[in-house]
Amino acid sequence: MNDESTPFATRVLQLLRLPVVYVCVLLLFSFISIRAEQQKTPIVAASRISRLDPRLDRLVPPDAALEKLADGFKWVEGPVWNRKENYLLFSDIPNNSVFKWQEGGGVSLFLKPSGYSGSAPFAGKEPGSNGLTFDSSGRLVLAEHGDRRIARLENDGRKTILADRYAGKRLNSPNDLVFKSNGDLYFTDPPFGLPQAFDDPQKELPFQGVYRLSKEGKLTLLIKDIKAPNGIAFSPDEKKLYVTDVDFNRAAWLVYDVKNDGTLANGRVFADASEWKQAPFSGPDGFKVDREGNVFGARPGGISIFAPDGTHLGSIEIGGPTSNLAWGDDGSVLYVTAGTAIYRIRLSAKGSVF
Repeated sequence: MNDESTPFATRVLQLLRLPVVYVCVLLLFSFISIRAEQQKTPIVAASRISRLDPRLDRLVPPDAALEKLADGFKWVEGPVWNRKENYLLFSDIPNNSVFKWQEGGGVSLFLKPSGYSGSAPFAGKEPGSNGLTFDSSGRLVLAEHGDRRIARLENDGRKTILADRYAGKRLNSPNDLVFKSNGDLYFTDPPFGLPQAFDDPQKELPFQGVYRLSKEGKLTLLIKDIKAPNGIAFSPDEKKLYVTDVDFNRAAWLVYDVKNDGTLANGRVFADASEWKQAPFSGPDGFKVDREGNVFGARPGGISIFAPDGTHLGSIEIGGPTSNLAWGDDGSVLYVTAGTAIYRIRLSAKGSVF
């Protein structure tokens, strides 16, 4: 190749390379565009909304759609919304973990271990935390199955034990919890976190209790005649406390009057759940209440919605075991933990704490 032909050959090679560069750039931008579209497009879950009472239309709009936000966990529970930083926390009980979900950021591990801190392998299936809530200072409070206690996560990452014994005996496995506006914490204590549940040889208490932990740290047993207490929530005026019983022989949402001293009286069935009994998830689980006192209850198959007078207004059918709920965003978005996945649905109702 002589000197005169070199520039021509170089120009030919340059011309040949240009289309390749353009193609590569186009492919790159196409890939980025597709990924961006995937990120902003929600995964819509199959669901059916049954409307049994016209009052439901004020709570669930006609275009309400259930979105699946993440999947692939083992058994999710205890969702809670962080109102200061706008993210969702939820427990994956078998994985002994708390995960975080945030718009635009997806899912990340928030805390592990979350409910069992022992060095020996956990003998049961549910070592992790269950219910989660925030105190008035924004600290995370956990119902811990494996360690059989209520604990608070401090800002430096340490945990403070708030309650682990009643009358000198270890709690069963705290399940769900809710703060009263005066700072008192109410929680349920079934044995579902124990390896053999009701028949576990390590079970020290002969009953399944509902407790109040005062802001001063005094633990009071409020109820001990519920076979399997589970979800717990207050009415908007805090004059009523709702508790679910997942006992297969009863399966119901219960309601109690809250007395001036914080104790409970006049327990009764608020709504029967026997039509949704489905082993092994035999009854109603966690639930939340809106500003008007309507109860949104997770149960096998989906969410049942009840008016303050106990009338069943309708349901959001998800099609699988549904464990718990949390109000988020501006208070009108209901986040749902169900089986291996988390969902959300935008409603016209607004959470009682917003």
